Amino acid sequence: MTARRPCIAGNWKMNTDRDAAVALAESLATQDSPSCELVVAPPYPFLHPVGEALRGSASERAGQDVCYESAGAWTGAVSAAMLRSVGCSHVIVGHSERRLHFGETDETVNRRVRASLDEGLIAIICVGESLQERELDQTLDVVTRQLRSALSGIPHDGSERFLVAYEPVWAIGTGHVATPEQAQEVHAAIRAELASRDRSLSESTRILYGGSVKPGNAAALFAQPDVDGGLVGGASLDGESFLAIARAAE
Repeated sequence: MTARRPCIAGNWKMNTDRDAAVALAESLATQDSPSCELVVAPPYPFLHPVGEALRGSASERAGQDVCYESAGAWTGAVSAAMLRSVGCSHVIVGHSERRLHFGETDETVNRRVRASLDEGLIAIICVGESLQERELDQTLDVVTRQLRSALSGIPHDGSERFLVAYEPVWAIGTGHVATPEQAQEVHAAIRAELASRDRSLSESTRILYGGSVKPGNAAALFAQPDVDGGLVGGASLDGESFLAIARAAE
């Protein structure tokens, strides 16, 4: 079994102004690095100043989304090369809010994953079901379909090129959270799907849980054998809470 280093990724979404973003980054940079990978995804305009604030720390940066085109007449879009040019190592792809509010589909998520990997970014691929889909007992079918589509045509070359984040849509920003057992069931299904592609890929890929992760529930979630960290929303906007979640993953 391959040892998987925990990862805690903070998705700041459309929050903070420049000063608040820098202050939040500074609160992370001054802490001793926990024994897990820390990634923060600030709004696009603050990627550079946040990078300056994190200089010398172990924390990494991610884009919150990426365009599948490399350049051209795509007003408002940001390419993978642009993210790399400001020092990003990761990018979130297929977040449910992008699917719901901006029309991203399984097909365009796949194109975004391809563009990210081609540029050397580590894609954090989001999958998850709605409340209605869970109530109809469709969770595993939905998650498996989304993951298969996201990875369609992408060969496994033996390196870690992506993470998977399971984010039940009904638990994002609602205060509701999947029980540790519910999270483990889906994470195990994701790992089984990866194993159907390549056993070593399944063992090495980190699968994060996202959906109202807080210091109070993090330890129980991370104790599950297939939960390798978290994609954290609201709690990542407070440095103390974010680091407490990271400590729970150690």
